Amino acid sequence: MKFEEYRQFDAIGLADLVARGEVTAAELLELAIARADAVNPQLNGLIIPLYDMARKQATGPLSGPLAGVPMLVKDLFQEIGGAPNYQGNKARKASDVHAQRDSTLVARWKQGGLVPFGRTNTPEFGAKGITEPDSFGPARNPWNQDHTPGGSSGGSAAMVAAGVVPVAGANDGGGSIRIPAACCGLFGLKPGRGRTPWGPEFTEAMHGIAVNHVLTRSVRDSALLLDIAQGDERGSLFQIAPPTQAYALSAASRPGKLRIGFSTRSPLGTDVDPEAIRAVEKTVALLRDLGHEVEEAEPQMDAKQMCMDWLSVWFGQCAAEVDEVKAITGCGDEGFELDTLAIAAFGRATPAHEYVKCQTRWQQYMIAMDTFLEQYDFWLTPTLAMPPAGIGAMATPPWQQTALKMLLKVGGEKLLMKTGMIEQMAMENFKYMPFTQFANVTGVPAMSVPLHWCDSSPGSTGLPLGSQFVGGHGDEGKLLALAAQLEEAAPWFDKVPM
Repeated sequence: MKFEEYRQFDAIGLADLVARGEVTAAELLELAIARADAVNPQLNGLIIPLYDMARKQATGPLSGPLAGVPMLVKDLFQEIGGAPNYQGNKARKASDVHAQRDSTLVARWKQGGLVPFGRTNTPEFGAKGITEPDSFGPARNPWNQDHTPGGSSGGSAAMVAAGVVPVAGANDGGGSIRIPAACCGLFGLKPGRGRTPWGPEFTEAMHGIAVNHVLTRSVRDSALLLDIAQGDERGSLFQIAPPTQAYALSAASRPGKLRIGFSTRSPLGTDVDPEAIRAVEKTVALLRDLGHEVEEAEPQMDAKQMCMDWLSVWFGQCAAEVDEVKAITGCGDEGFELDTLAIAAFGRATPAHEYVKCQTRWQQYMIAMDTFLEQYDFWLTPTLAMPPAGIGAMATPPWQQTALKMLLKVGGEKLLMKTGMIEQMAMENFKYMPFTQFANVTGVPAMSVPLHWCDSSPGSTGLPLGSQFVGGHGDEGKLLALAAQLEEAAPWFDKVPM
């Protein structure tokens, strides 16, 4: 098999070839490795090769619905026993921290027959919607290497889009599956809260805001991977209702007539690029052609306050992670990026009662989302408010870096929080991705579907820009059914960048 043929198959298609004896798992792995070696010097998506470990697995007995299919795993919580586990962090990399055992998720992937052969680039602790960590350098978009593949699963997205693998691990705490899917022309489903595992060390991240899954080129791959991964684990804080039927069956079916509300207005009042608006308008037209009822509507909630509440939880999470890494590695502040240290300082400066208030407000947001989804099956928005950003375009400006260094030196983070500068900095980042946090805070599933490639935006022509659908609790199957219908009506699988 040559690479050109390998690329024509999704994970299910490759597994079928292995099952029929037309190719071996070892042969597929070598094709994937060769492709990675060819494109990774330009894209920097694969940062920790695990070739020997994978070769050993590929020669052994394999079973499961995806037996023999090569994959990559994100270097953030999706641990592989015996492999480096750096999380985009300088201190963990300097101390060469390794995972003691497979995470529950990776164990389930392996039980499904997948063969992981490396770990992918991520920003430090997955904190950004771009992938440009100091520890490994920026990952680049295969469609245009001057632009980001998104984040925080940007390394995985770059490798899937470039044809290295049909599927790669990802996770999403504020859009980190959907954002890179939108940037790289991929399908990205964020499951609902509690649908996929985090164990065995812990079973929920950021009170359920963050969830694990994958990035794929085909809808059916994402569906089958969700069947393989989903379900409770030891220590689950609550048990989510199982699907009424296998997700693979949902992706093989078609939805009935749906009622969908859509919006192209930023809920934060920030600008939305004409390309993002065109992406949704094109999706609306396609939905109407398919017989669905679509009208302009949006949930009624204080989106600005919601984003700040999301940020407060992330501040606290980051502070805890920095403390943990310092304890594990013995490194001081030099082991972390400036932005990470600032976020952690803000987390320590947030009083416990304010943290509780912000989490309590989540209930209001969930009620607002549930109220909206009583009237509509889905909410449609741009995934991103603008085309994929240029490499370096979203870096903290030098003047802010100087101010942060001074404030951290004198312990002035509490003063900074009172000035409103944090809110200003947050809105500057959220303007790029004002639509994705809703699904994380409310715990509902959402997906980005690749239906638009930019055609008139200066500097962004040819770059993908996805459309987001937000569903209700337990609607992963219904989302997959719609995604499969859209995939059939406007195929994207054969659109490849390089």
